[in-house]
Amino acid sequence: MRTPTPRRVERAAADLGEHVTVWRKLMELTAEELSARAGISAPALRRIESGNPGVSFENVARVLLVLGQLEKTIRATDPYESDLGRAQATRALPKRVRRPS
Repeated sequence: MRTPTPRRVERAAADLGEHVTVWRKLMELTAEELSARAGISAPALRRIESGNPGVSFENVARVLLVLGQLEKTIRATDPYESDLGRAQATRALPKRVRRPS
């Protein structure tokens, strides 16, 4: 059984959908043009733009690629661009994280 979607995840999906819509309009693309260029269906793009948190990562990534935002999105999640990541950059990361029993 799947747990309910957290509110913060719903809000993030809604914000991302809104951002995608604005980028599409700034680039003067219709929804049909963007979905065709991204290689996804029009209903899939509608789900992204409406903030549906259940859309596939691949579809979101395809849209971001067409909009020129994929690399920026990946960079934004780079742990070594954070204070914590930079502070720990010289430390070798373990292959697995285990809790003592």
